[in-house]
Amino acid sequence: MVLSGRQQAAVNIGILGGTFDPVHLAHLSIADAAMNRAKLERVLFIPAGQPRLKQAEPSASVDQRLEMVRLATQDHPGFDVCDIEAHRLGPTYTVDTLVELSNKLGPTANLCFILGMDVLGQLDRWKDPEKVLGLCRLLALDRPGEQDFNWDGFYERVPAAKSRVQVVTAPLVDVSATELRRLAAAGEPLTGQVPDAVAAYIRQQGLYQTEQEGRTAS
Repeated sequence: MVLSGRQQAAVNIGILGGTFDPVHLAHLSIADAAMNRAKLERVLFIPAGQPRLKQAEPSASVDQRLEMVRLATQDHPGFDVCDIEAHRLGPTYTVDTLVELSNKLGPTANLCFILGMDVLGQLDRWKDPEKVLGLCRLLALDRPGEQDFNWDGFYERVPAAKSRVQVVTAPLVDVSATELRRLAAAGEPLTGQVPDAVAAYIRQQGLYQTEQEGRTAS
């Protein structure tokens, strides 16, 4: 997408980052819940190049993951794809992305970073968490069946987060990217777990077949 700061009125923009390896219906459900409940005008899907807090490299290339997200979001008028992190050298830091987005979108953009409760609990491990909180609001997803969050302990570790976190109720969509890669490697259908266009792209590109080969050789 082309980022533009030409908006005159304030615009609430959600940011949903991830490896999206592959993107699936749970990602779309999360974005839709955040958009509706937090009154967002847009949600930017931002595939990561090299996530700092993840050990393993993504199986699909960054260009393949970008294309899968484009295919998954093409029919939703409020969803956009942003490649701001995709080809950044070195580990990806959220604070750097927020600074770049703020500069490009301008002061009328109210940035809202969408994340799970498990990720919120690691906020004190992020680079410059106080600066992150100065650049955006956090939309924390509260999904059925998740354990109670220790808010007192969280605010003790990150006092700057007070008044900067909004809890968003989101449906639990039980889809696992790890399981999707296993199914794709075995040639099994991904129906009902990824958009049809994404399933077709995975088949056409032969994605995740090397995972099956690796298991066979081991």
